[in-house]
Amino acid sequence: MSDSETMTIPTYEDMLAAHERIRPHIRRTPVRTSDYLNEVTGAQLFFKCENFQEPGAFKIRGAANAVFGLGEAQAKKGVATHSSGNHASCLSYAAMRRGIPCHVVMPRTAPQAKKDTVRRYGGKITECEPSTSAREAAFARVQAETGADFVHPYNDPRVIAGQGTCAREFLEQTDGLDIVMAPIGGGGMISGTCLTVATLAPETRVIAAEPEQADDACRSFRAGRIIADDAPKSIADGLLVPLRELTWHFVSTRVADILTASEGEIVEAMKLAWKHLRVVIEPSSAVPLATILKTPDRFAGKRVGVILTGGNVDLDRLPWMQG
Repeated sequence: MSDSETMTIPTYEDMLAAHERIRPHIRRTPVRTSDYLNEVTGAQLFFKCENFQEPGAFKIRGAANAVFGLGEAQAKKGVATHSSGNHASCLSYAAMRRGIPCHVVMPRTAPQAKKDTVRRYGGKITECEPSTSAREAAFARVQAETGADFVHPYNDPRVIAGQGTCAREFLEQTDGLDIVMAPIGGGGMISGTCLTVATLAPETRVIAAEPEQADDACRSFRAGRIIADDAPKSIADGLLVPLRELTWHFVSTRVADILTASEGEIVEAMKLAWKHLRVVIEPSSAVPLATILKTPDRFAGKRVGVILTGGNVDLDRLPWMQG
């Protein structure tokens, strides 16, 4: 599959089929709460812990759906992608479980912990400069050499359908959510969430959260068209990619709002989650909580579901460490 192909918008039925396909390869992750975080926000917060997936991130859902949906002939050639880390590790993990090759283009600035995870799962890494244009150019070379199936990190109907299974579980585990929140970079998780929530809980609002320093989705949302930054910089390294046509479809028609948080607010939210939820999350996962803490009046009195998207961090280079 390539960006230039006309892609079909995934449906609720695609999400249901994906859930059946990937069940043997994912975990039904738990939902956590914190009395302290409820008290300081005035809301009832429910955290879906996708950081507890085996590769440490929600992206195993979409990756597994793509990998295990391949026909045998294509599967022998393997899969390929470009990713800052979590999609790379999850696609490598899914490919390892099926016993097929996985080729990954990663920016050289990606966290070492994420590179190590990709290699542990058998992924073959090609490094590139940290920009969207550089990663796509490097990827074109890798795909031409291997003939592997392109599993885009988010602009792929198979991936979006897989990510939508998270919201299905969340709504089954937590009654009566007023809002579901998730971080937004390329928009795969938000799109899958919209896909599922629109059918199962149409009264529930979907709100996305983004770093101020990588706020192209927010600016796109306000402008009514895709605005893409080539190489934004933020501590939330999983959110540095632009929206594409498939994810823009969901963002522009289903998302209620996109909120942003500063680098300092993201770090503070990450620390609070570690302390009061007692779970390890990466900076990208902390962005929704950061926006809730920043604007508590918007959420006071509401039941808010927050998807903690991943927990892959370099423990020797945590964002609050000096030097």
